[in-house]
Amino acid sequence: MNLLTNTFPLANQSGSRPHVCRLCSTPLRHTFVDLGMSPPCESFVSRDRLDEMEPYYPLHAFVCEECLLVQLNEYVTPQAIFEEYAYFSSYSTSWVEHARTYCHQIAKRLQLDKQSLVVELASNDGYLLQHFIPMHIPALGIEPAANVAKVAIEKGVATRVEFFGEAYAQQLVSEGLQADLIVGNNVLAQVPDLNDFVAGMVTLLKPQGVITLEFPHLEKLMSQGQFDTIYHEHFSYFSLLAIEHLAKRHHLKIIDVEELTTHGGSLRVYLTHAASTWLVRESVARIRQGEMNARLDELATYTAFAGRARKVKRDLLTFLIAAKSEGKTICGYGAPGKGNTLLNYCGIGPDFLDFTVDRNPYKHGRYTPGMHIPIEPVEAIDRLKPDYILILPWNLKDEIVKQMHHVREWGAKFVVPIPGIDIVDPRGDEL
Repeated sequence: MNLLTNTFPLANQSGSRPHVCRLCSTPLRHTFVDLGMSPPCESFVSRDRLDEMEPYYPLHAFVCEECLLVQLNEYVTPQAIFEEYAYFSSYSTSWVEHARTYCHQIAKRLQLDKQSLVVELASNDGYLLQHFIPMHIPALGIEPAANVAKVAIEKGVATRVEFFGEAYAQQLVSEGLQADLIVGNNVLAQVPDLNDFVAGMVTLLKPQGVITLEFPHLEKLMSQGQFDTIYHEHFSYFSLLAIEHLAKRHHLKIIDVEELTTHGGSLRVYLTHAASTWLVRESVARIRQGEMNARLDELATYTAFAGRARKVKRDLLTFLIAAKSEGKTICGYGAPGKGNTLLNYCGIGPDFLDFTVDRNPYKHGRYTPGMHIPIEPVEAIDRLKPDYILILPWNLKDEIVKQMHHVREWGAKFVVPIPGIDIVDPRGDEL
């Protein structure tokens, strides 16, 4: 299914309310946040389809009272989302550098060599695995989006166009492949059948092998009001407490956890077979205790989150209305999934943003889903010289402000919406 046709097969037509937790099958009864109806966040609209109907689905997140997994119902199938995908990791310079640093660190820590095998799940355009090539460490990417995988293959990164799960893991093992390291960066959230996906990793992993999973930390999402990271292709949202439930269910143990600054605050969790000889580092207990201190073990903490999203919406609209009333011109920077959640939830269209820009040429000439804001090359900012630039991928704020520092020449300022309105003047400090 092509994303750009704007037709998406429904994964669940039984109503707007999920029935049971996708991890532990407990009935879901508690709302985390309800962001209303929204189109799939990567369904960019071509000019000739602007007058056609777009599908909207509920963006209603629930929390499981048993395992504390925050989750959306599966309204859109992974096949519809990922068979042709508009996100290419390599367009973020800082993300590629993050991946390069990780590859060198993990190769040293696990003593990987030419006899090892690294497998990355959802390997995108080879942004990470490309760094193992000069180290002569064999690597295999598994990526469901054919258009993205093609770019990786052109870089020399061995990549298979497949959806990963237990059945495919068994096929790889039957070919004589088992992994010393399995990498999953920001993929776990995009898997509707968590148990099948994790069972596949268990099957593919060598007895002393290691899995590393990176994902936005739910504690940061909640404490900083990052509701815009909730969208249809992210089926689940994780705390360490929820990951511990998942690991125990699949006979894995968590041996280390690192706190990262990426995506507004992420965790990198290291897992191995429960029977492996790897020792558990103190970081696991420390970060678990941090979540307990934040009361992430209490249901009431989750159900109170919706108020944070409403406040961000009110504050952002108040700023935009005031700026437009003063005759200011405003554009966006970026067209990420999180940005489209923000735009649709807040009702921000071309009446507020004249256009947005993106480094990815795949999006140029298209329009954001739902709100239909035109997407231009980055150079459009230099031509039109807006007064304000709303940074939609706010997690890349520092990179974007540095990249676009020259807008100070005409007095433009940056607007960062999350966790609250910040106006950044490239001529000096935040206002």
